[in-house]
Amino acid sequence: MMAELGFGPPEPTLAGIVLFPNKHTILEVRPLRALRPMLSVEDNICALNVYQLALFAALSYCDFGQVPQEKPLKEVRFPLDPSVGNLFAEQLSVYHEAWQIDPKQTQRFYPLYEDVPYSRRFEILPFDPDLYPQNRPELKDEQEHPARLHFFDDEKFGTDTQAFITHHDEVILISVRGTVSGADALRDADAHQVAFVEGVGKVHEGFYQAYRAMRDFVLQYLDQFHIGQRIVICGHSLGGAIALLLAEGLRRIPDANYNILLYTYGAPRAADSEFIAGASSLVHHRIVNHNDPVPSVPARWMNTTAKLWIPGAVTLFSAPAPGGLLFAAGLIRVGGNPYQHHGEQHHFMPITLPDGTHSSVLWKPGCESIQEAGCHRVLQLQGDMPARDNLLRQLFQAGQHFMTASYIPAAWATLRRWQQALDRQGPLVTLREFELLDRALEDMREQLRAKRRELARQRPANDRSYEPTDALNAEIDRLHTSRERLETLRWRRLEARDVYGSHAQSAPLQSSLKRWFSHPENREFAQFASIPPPAHHDQAKAQTLDIDSIV
Repeated sequence: MMAELGFGPPEPTLAGIVLFPNKHTILEVRPLRALRPMLSVEDNICALNVYQLALFAALSYCDFGQVPQEKPLKEVRFPLDPSVGNLFAEQLSVYHEAWQIDPKQTQRFYPLYEDVPYSRRFEILPFDPDLYPQNRPELKDEQEHPARLHFFDDEKFGTDTQAFITHHDEVILISVRGTVSGADALRDADAHQVAFVEGVGKVHEGFYQAYRAMRDFVLQYLDQFHIGQRIVICGHSLGGAIALLLAEGLRRIPDANYNILLYTYGAPRAADSEFIAGASSLVHHRIVNHNDPVPSVPARWMNTTAKLWIPGAVTLFSAPAPGGLLFAAGLIRVGGNPYQHHGEQHHFMPITLPDGTHSSVLWKPGCESIQEAGCHRVLQLQGDMPARDNLLRQLFQAGQHFMTASYIPAAWATLRRWQQALDRQGPLVTLREFELLDRALEDMREQLRAKRRELARQRPANDRSYEPTDALNAEIDRLHTSRERLETLRWRRLEARDVYGSHAQSAPLQSSLKRWFSHPENREFAQFASIPPPAHHDQAKAQTLDIDSIV
């Protein structure tokens, strides 16, 4: 105004975008934010990790989803949903709550997300050839791009091993895929033992080949991005077995001081007793679903080679007798220590609720009968593996082995059960549920007693071999211990750390829970949450089986 009258300083010239003329506008500048799946970094098992890592183990079956696939690359996108790249680079980085981790999945399973600065998200490395010399197309095969850094899909050695890896400032996450292809199936069945060069003992040859194929990929990533984070590794089925060997291999690297936390789901045995003893300090939570056949193999007595058993398997259906004999010959262990499981086992025990729906209780049974067979099987102990049901029955039961149809719903129900028990300061199981489980354990114990009586009647008078009876007596005693462990669930009161681990006292927890409970799928007001019913098409669709499950 004064400048227009001819005196006073000239008005400054303003440049910019006019929002509203002759008005002051206040803009709130907000830093970039992202969603990050919550993971506990504590050693102790927590319901949060059981659920979250089940989702990530299932995600490992997806492609990375980067396009274009042709190299060299000038730009990259991740349009495929679900895929590993799409989840981390396209959805969580723009604050979108993703729930799908399986292309055929219809039930919504949302991870628990926390709101974090964009720089603290689970990272998919940026790609810009103009800014980053390592992204330039002229590098051709040496060009660095997200799929090369974060995704392993073995083609060079033909093992068909697949895994993904990502990180933030507190966690490096590695997820290893289970059985998908024919090559994977052959690897599952090759129970021949080889030396674990990185440590002690012997391991499953097929699993070891897969681990060795991906080892350098993981080490290169850790060399670039490990700054002391907790390394959290997960895997399902074959992926769980490979994850165990990877975790122990990393733990034994001199002076690396990798702090490793391992969760596996439905994993078969991967190593002998010497390896298991040598890896005793590795923190490993081994999750097993009721009646999942895969954790029962390889049996303690197995030491097969694929070359020997494959012809027998091919002829097994057309000529049962000769094929069966060859198959059995290939499964007899010659020398070496028996296969054993590693880690602390946690068992999903199913429960039918009063309204007819199904739930599960996660607990540590401590006896082989429950670990290997489930309550309703006919028990005939041979070493530590009860006799298998017939092939057709076992094929039908294999649905208990799959992630989206079985492990993830059970993990979700466990999280909700533990949340409700914490909120109400009540026990993990009701009196009625305890009675149902206790009755099942007593039924198992009676079956073992009946088997002991049968063996005693069949033993010749001059036979001084007591090994089968001794094994049964030991198992009967362990079942008694299992019943005592079960009873503690009636009185146990949970703490927040049992449910949420290292996030129990974190400031963002309540806002994360509010976001999670905003989805109707996660609001369950029954006394204890039930497992969501499987979608109709999931009940009837054919599933790929681990070859382990029909041995």
